[in-house]
Amino acid sequence: MARRLAGAEVGALLGWMSTRVLGQYDLLVIEDEHPEDQDIVYYVGPNVLSLEKRFGFPPREFRLWLALHEVTHRAQFTGVPWMREHFLGLVNETVEAVDTDPKAFLAALTRALDQIRKGNNPLDDGGLVTVFSSVEQRVVLERVSGLMSLLEGHGDVTMDRAGADEIPNAVRFGQVLRQRRQQANPAAKLLQKLIGLEAKLKQYEQGERFIEQVEASGGTALLDRAWERPEHLPTIGEIREPDRWIARVGATLAVP
Repeated sequence: MARRLAGAEVGALLGWMSTRVLGQYDLLVIEDEHPEDQDIVYYVGPNVLSLEKRFGFPPREFRLWLALHEVTHRAQFTGVPWMREHFLGLVNETVEAVDTDPKAFLAALTRALDQIRKGNNPLDDGGLVTVFSSVEQRVVLERVSGLMSLLEGHGDVTMDRAGADEIPNAVRFGQVLRQRRQQANPAAKLLQKLIGLEAKLKQYEQGERFIEQVEASGGTALLDRAWERPEHLPTIGEIREPDRWIARVGATLAVP
């Protein structure tokens, strides 16, 4: 009964989450089986059609606009030589840091209660997964969050800029999707917070602000330093406070 109930819950959760996705760059972890089926960009057709109908989006423009975001992710992983290996390494580190000791669970619960007493919501940084992660896992998850915020923010910024001349409705598309991310009923917002989806949505906004502030400080030459080596990637703390990353990485940027 427990297995069946868990299966039903996971199925319902994935079904609900599937309605929120428009497109995806699929970076599969398995490398030896069917390599021709890896490294795929695809649409979630029913969701795309639903938005086009609801808001009267021109289909050709909207689909090109979505494609720009996803192929930007593809360029990030295929154009930066070390990115794929680094990302998969973080995935492995996260899995290897799992601690099934009940004491670790109690320690995580104690940390969550401490955060609540300090006036913070322990769910804000990534939902239940982050709340009940070990100290080692949390370090890795923060690195993952920093990387994903950079990638998602860069994807959105690139999508808007690349589509400015070719897609007349690009600004409207962006406004509608940003409003869509923010609008949800109270029950949906609670679910999003619990499963970490709210933190995922924040990655877009935080990543965009990070890129804007970095470029305002040092132009694209400064931002390009993030792609030079894994050590230059921003942490989630630096994403939220770009001046920290600029001070750490930009200090060695040659002044023309």
